[in-house]
Amino acid sequence: MIYLLARWAVNAAALLLVAYLYPGVTVESFFAALIAALVLGLVNAVIRPILIILTLPATLLTLGLFIFVINALLFWFVAEIVQGFKVTGFGAALLGSILYSVITLVSSWLLFSTRK
Repeated sequence: MIYLLARWAVNAAALLLVAYLYPGVTVESFFAALIAALVLGLVNAVIRPILIILTLPATLLTLGLFIFVINALLFWFVAEIVQGFKVTGFGAALLGSILYSVITLVSSWLLFSTRK
């Protein structure tokens, strides 16, 4: 339970860092970042796999690059439904989703990896 709460807080901080680094993404508060990180996690767990299966031909045709489009659309979708989290357009959603993915990947690897 503590592990999930810690990951949630790290993902919210990553979203705040994306908003700090890139002006196309804005987050009004840490609370808004927490809600957006929660919704992003739920959307990525439920809707993203369905979209990947439905768009498999396009993904194969583009050698996997269409997954960036799916990620950007889901990032933009979450920004539309969560108050306090804004994305200015598709280009901002694309760059914001890439930054968010990289930051959460690196921070999760640094903070939560089990080293032996």
